[in-house]
Amino acid sequence: MGNGGIHAVDDAVELARLRQTETPDSMVVRFGADQPLPLDSGHSLGPWQIAYQTYGRLNADKSNAILVCHALTGDQHVHNIHPVTGKSGWWDLVIGPGLPIDTDRYFVICANVLGGCMGTTGPASVNPATGKPYGLDLPVVTIGDMVRSQAALIDHLGIDTLFLVMGGSMGGMQVLQWAAAYPERVFAAAPIAAGARHSSQNIAFHEVGRQAIMADPDWHGGRYLDAGTSPRKGLAVARMAAHITYMSEASLHSKFGRRLQGRDRLTFGFDADFQIESYLRHQGLSFVDRFDANSYLYVTRAMDYFDIAAEHGGKLAEAFRGTRTRFCIVSFTSDWLFPTAESRAVVHALNAAGASVSFAEIVTDRGHDAFLLDEPELFGILRGFIDSAARARGLA
Repeated sequence: MGNGGIHAVDDAVELARLRQTETPDSMVVRFGADQPLPLDSGHSLGPWQIAYQTYGRLNADKSNAILVCHALTGDQHVHNIHPVTGKSGWWDLVIGPGLPIDTDRYFVICANVLGGCMGTTGPASVNPATGKPYGLDLPVVTIGDMVRSQAALIDHLGIDTLFLVMGGSMGGMQVLQWAAAYPERVFAAAPIAAGARHSSQNIAFHEVGRQAIMADPDWHGGRYLDAGTSPRKGLAVARMAAHITYMSEASLHSKFGRRLQGRDRLTFGFDADFQIESYLRHQGLSFVDRFDANSYLYVTRAMDYFDIAAEHGGKLAEAFRGTRTRFCIVSFTSDWLFPTAESRAVVHALNAAGASVSFAEIVTDRGHDAFLLDEPELFGILRGFIDSAARARGLA
C-alpha cells in the first residue's frame, strides 16, 4: 500500500472518531444552557452533554445500579464492541453474565468523562458561542467536575443511590471523589490501582506527553481541527511515553527483553531494531486513531489537579469522616505509577475515619495495567466484595 492508501485509512478512521464527538454510537443526555454544569475553575459549562452505555436491567427499586468509571484513555464502551476500533469492551473480563459484575444481576453504567472525545463535552465539541470546536477555549476540568457530570447523569436516570462505584487508575480517582463528594449516594466503592492525589512523578510524565503534543507543528495552538490537521506524531509520542509507565520492568523484560524485531542483526540505524521499539510505535500509532489530542491535554491535567486531602485542610481522613460506604481497595506489587503505598494511605485515612474498608495487594509482575488483564486473584477479590455488599444491600 502506498502512502496515499495509508492516509486514506487514517482519514477514514479519524472521521469515524470525529463523528463520535457530537453524535456518539451510545446513549447521550443533553443539558441545555438553562442547566449549566458548575466547574471547579469557577466557570460553568452549558449547554453540555454526557455520553454513556448501560448493560443489564435496573430493578424496580433502582437499588442494583453500578457505575464503572474509566481510566485516562478509556471510554464508555466497557462491555461492547468499540464503534471506532471494532475491538471488544475494555473490561469484558470483569463485566458480563456470571462475571464479578454480573449483568444478569446488576444494571451497569459507564459514561465518557467530561473533557473526553467519545460523546461527552470536550475540546473537540462545538462551542455554541462560535460554532467551531472549543479547542483550548474549553475551561480546564477536574476529576471533581467529571464526577459532578456523572451525578447529573445518575439524577437523570432517576437513581438515588448507587450500589457500587468502581474503576481503576483515573477511574479509581473518580471512585474516591464520588465517595468523598456524595457519600450518601454510594453504598460500596472499589478504587483499584489509584491514589488520593497525583504524585509529582506522575505529573512529570504527563507534562512530557503534553509538551510532545504541543510541540507538533500540526497542533496549531489547539486549533488543528479548524486547520484540517491533527498532531498525530506528538500524540503518538505522548502515548508511547505513558504506556511505559503502565507496565513494569519485569513485564517488559519478560515480554520483549532485548529481542530484535524481524531481523537477526542490528541495523546500526534508527529504525525499530528491538521488539519493544516496534511495540511502542504500534501503541502510539493505534492510539491516535481513537483519541483526540486536546482531550489528552485536558484529561491528564484533571488527573494532575486531583488531591482530595487538599480540600480538607490536608487531612485525607476528613474527606471520609462519618461515611457509611463500604470500601475495597486493591493495589499491585509491580505498579510504580500508583504504588501500594498510595493505596495504603487511603486505607489508613478510611480507618481513621471509621469506615468499613478491606484492602488487598496482589502479587503480579504486570504493572499498573494489571487491572485490565486476566488476573484471577483480582476477579476473586471483586466477586467476594460485590457478593458481600449485595447481601448487605438486600440484593443477594
